[in-house]
Amino acid sequence: MANKIYDGIIEAVRFARNGQIDMVRAYERRGDTFSDRVLLDRKTLIERLKTKKRFVIGQRMKFLASTFDNAREVQLISQDGSHFVSTHATASRDELEGAPLF
Repeated sequence: MANKIYDGIIEAVRFARNGQIDMVRAYERRGDTFSDRVLLDRKTLIERLKTKKRFVIGQRMKFLASTFDNAREVQLISQDGSHFVSTHATASRDELEGAPLF
């Protein structure tokens, strides 16, 4: 996955008590490079995914600036008027496999 272009890399996730994503810690693409860490709440992340922005779960590689070790792609799943953010196409709740908690 290292050669594909992504709009953001999710490094870690925080879930609320109801099981939904509260916020994610991510890096966003800024031209040829990535931003410093940013915190995105659930609403902002869903808005970005609705506008066809592509996010993956990953970690920044130490001493290599904008180089990431990428994992799974994040998807926005709409089901019965509800939206879920997940790495699985058949998810029925928010689930980001491979993203550590913070």
